[in-house]
Amino acid sequence: MTMSSSIKRMLINTVRILLILIPGLVAAGSAGADKARYIGSAGCVECHQQKNILWQASHHALAMQHADDKTVLADFDNKKFAYNGIISTFFKKENLFFVNTDGADGTLQDYQIKYTFGVFPLQQYLIEFPDGRLQALGIAWDSRPQQDGGQRWYHLYPDESLSHKDRLHWSRADQNWNYMCADCHSTNLQKNYDIENDSYQTSWSELNVACEACHGPASLHLEWAYKKAERQHSDNQQLDKNKGLQTKLNERKNVSWKFNPETGNSSRSKIKTTDHEIEICAPCHSRRSVINKNYLPGTALLDNYQPALLSEFLYYPDGQVKEEDYVYGSFIQSKMYHQGVTCSDCHEPHSLKLRAEGNGVCLQCHAENKFNKTSHHFHDENSSGASCAECHMPQTTYMGVDGRHDHSIRIPRPDLSLKLKTPNACNQCHQDKTPAWANQTMENWYGKDWSPGWHFGETLYEARNEKPGAGQDLAAVAASPKLPAIARATAIEMLPAYPSPTAYLVMQRSLKDKNELVRLSALRALDNLDAPARLQFIYPLLTDPVRAVRIEAARIMAAVPRNMLSEQQRIIIDNAIDEYIDAQRVNADRPEAHINIGLVRLSLSQFESVEKSYLQAIKLDAESINARINLADLYRLQQQDDKAEKILNQALLIAPQNADVHHALGLLYVRNKQMVKALQSLSQANALQPDNHHYAYVYAVALNSDGQTDAAIALLKKILQMHPADTDSFIALISFYKQQGNISSATLYADKLLEIHPEFGTVEQLLEAL
Repeated sequence: MTMSSSIKRMLINTVRILLILIPGLVAAGSAGADKARYIGSAGCVECHQQKNILWQASHHALAMQHADDKTVLADFDNKKFAYNGIISTFFKKENLFFVNTDGADGTLQDYQIKYTFGVFPLQQYLIEFPDGRLQALGIAWDSRPQQDGGQRWYHLYPDESLSHKDRLHWSRADQNWNYMCADCHSTNLQKNYDIENDSYQTSWSELNVACEACHGPASLHLEWAYKKAERQHSDNQQLDKNKGLQTKLNERKNVSWKFNPETGNSSRSKIKTTDHEIEICAPCHSRRSVINKNYLPGTALLDNYQPALLSEFLYYPDGQVKEEDYVYGSFIQSKMYHQGVTCSDCHEPHSLKLRAEGNGVCLQCHAENKFNKTSHHFHDENSSGASCAECHMPQTTYMGVDGRHDHSIRIPRPDLSLKLKTPNACNQCHQDKTPAWANQTMENWYGKDWSPGWHFGETLYEARNEKPGAGQDLAAVAASPKLPAIARATAIEMLPAYPSPTAYLVMQRSLKDKNELVRLSALRALDNLDAPARLQFIYPLLTDPVRAVRIEAARIMAAVPRNMLSEQQRIIIDNAIDEYIDAQRVNADRPEAHINIGLVRLSLSQFESVEKSYLQAIKLDAESINARINLADLYRLQQQDDKAEKILNQALLIAPQNADVHHALGLLYVRNKQMVKALQSLSQANALQPDNHHYAYVYAVALNSDGQTDAAIALLKKILQMHPADTDSFIALISFYKQQGNISSATLYADKLLEIHPEFGTVEQLLEAL
């Protein structure tokens, strides 16, 4: 913290004490106020003592702390740790904690540990720099008991051999607390990034995750509490309605779960009509990007964040978690979520502990006499196989020691493992067995019809592997309201790779879907509409009630020529674009934000502003290849190919093995009719990314233009072996054969294309069109 922030925190603490000791000041200070203020958890203790006791021992309370003898769990008794040829030493000096390790320039230096970060099963340590940055050290403390392998220093990237030049090195931007971690480990976090000085004055109401992180600013709630005697005479109905809080976490109030004796499952006594509780947890328990710096607990998730979908990086095709997903993306796939289960049905929200131990938490809603028996789980009592969570919520270990349960809460599916190469709980335990063995065992236990049948993962798997016909299945998934919205949204974003009238119709209709995640994905899928279609289909979403949807619509509408718009339409679009840019500036400390701003400004032909945005991105990250490629493309548009070539060659010096740069250079040389250089660059791009069908396709077209049609045809055939549904490669191949007069081969591949896209008509029509 900077000195000014420390003073601010001291003043906040003083105000808290006054609020507690002199209740009258609360009413006087906020009389007539319509905006609540953060007052700190100390203001909550008087009325909520038991909840405070539960919270004090929770991971939320211990999420971040000042480093001292009570909070630091690690051994700083001159302990040494070796990693990638660097010996780091952890020591104490004058009751302060230090590490001697390699910094941003690679030299060994002493750094003071200012804060602890987390508590169990690992604890990280934060180092503060004069410009307000806090950086998370890559060496962490394993805080598990020694008998479990803990009580040791270890590196979070043991297999990476990171040097100070690597993006994941602790001193670099990707390990920056202010951007990466701060808002979820503190309360009322204000990043306060100064773009002019590239510095931070980050502040918070409380250092950890305290009461107001979930319940919102509480000054009006205290006013409500201290005016109980007057409240019945109050005309402030909103204050009375929510007790002065942004939202009431009462979705479980007067709710019971009733068992069905036939199924052994239970149902909610009242249908859950809101997602307030889940959306309060989701900002910190999801993979997402921030689009609003003024988040208030209780406001809609997509007004503040854009959650990640079931991407290949994060999830297996059936939605099982692969990389860290922080729970939300898994849970909203689950049957539990769709039956109305909330986070606090299973977790006590203040202690964060389960409502009951072991299987007890599941037996709240699932009959013990049916599910907690060997006739159901077929394992020895008290074994891991008899644990509900081990079978239905298998763990994956992250950060070396942190085992986290998959909250999609699913039936183990070894049958899907056979089809999709996905993991299953059976084989995660029985690693010496095969999925076929697990599948047969399930059949032996539960009968031949044990499997629930088709799963949306089968369609996502088809699409990821570019199977012919995947487009129709994707359209069916996208259009099915019974499937999880996150799966439908994922299918929609994959649909453009399978263009057809059906796909277009599904994407178009999805723009009006009641689920905002589906609407958002439909916008992204329709990114390439022409201007009249954008006005017809995208323009109405500029006034969508959800911010994430509005700003995505704004990004797309920016490219519509101004002369096609009425004055009113220009005003609405400009306002929406301003909102989009404002959302990007939330992350003004990241180069990606400036690239995004530049791209929107490019759509508006504001070339000077575009250049400034790209240069700002490069200033923030001197190794930003994307910023340089975009800057080169800007110079191309301005017919300054000499400057574009210079920028791309600079990028090659930074990343000589970057296929994107070679591809961009190749296109530049093609435009300048320098075909020898063009083919060299395009060939290099293809060699560096042989699985990138677009790069291979462009190289093939260039080969054909250079008279090397046979080589182009051979390359296109190779592409289609790897990407059997690549329409561009099919069309190019048919065209090249037709160009050679080889009508039989052109017809052969036209037939294959029409199997995938019958909407193209007959072979004769296709050949004529080409």
